[in-house]
Amino acid sequence: MKYRKLFTALLVVLLAFSGVTSVAMAATEVEGSAYVGYSSKYLWRGFDLSNGNPVVQGGVDVGFNGLTFSYWSNLDLDTGEISETDFTIDYGFALSDLVAVGVGNVFYSLENAADTNELYLGVSLDTLLAPTLTLYYDYDEAQKDGLFYTFSIAHELELAETLTLGLGGLVSYNQQSDYSIGDYTGWHNYEFSATLDYALNGQVGISPYLIYSDAISAEAERVIADEFVGGITFSFNF
Repeated sequence: MKYRKLFTALLVVLLAFSGVTSVAMAATEVEGSAYVGYSSKYLWRGFDLSNGNPVVQGGVDVGFNGLTFSYWSNLDLDTGEISETDFTIDYGFALSDLVAVGVGNVFYSLENAADTNELYLGVSLDTLLAPTLTLYYDYDEAQKDGLFYTFSIAHELELAETLTLGLGGLVSYNQQSDYSIGDYTGWHNYEFSATLDYALNGQVGISPYLIYSDAISAEAERVIADEFVGGITFSFNF
């Protein structure tokens, strides 16, 4: 069942991309990154999905011609269990010098819950604070609307030639994404984040980070609490 869902998700997105991926593969330049990191807990959309346990998270991204294929897993260090593995296919393109679009599908393979799929569409502006609006649609397990929205901003400060401070903020809105978030419509959570990116060389990087999240609405307060997360990620670009 897991692999049938994954195949269906990949097929849906590949068909959607078929009209924009006709560039010859011979001209393709493949790029990617591999990364692994430690986090004090697994925080996702305001939910503590590891019950406060520390986790190790890692993955691989491979991209070409605007397409990116990603693999990601979460290992709970208390139980020794891989609780989640995600497979993502993404296509990004520029509508203009100012507007960029990303569309894709995430297949969530879950250890202790039913697997599900989300389609998403994101629009970003190449301007101050890089504002980005993203819509997620759970078309698999959600019984209601299954829609979830995020609006984020980000800014980078170059502290030194090899050291960059990244600051970010996010707010989210839930529209009856009843399987993963909750059966309500309203504001969900906000987040503040800070990341310190240190480039050891052109390929290897180290990034410690901090994230704070809390509920916005009374409905969200029934399902999530305020959370503080710290971690560090090691990355290799190829």
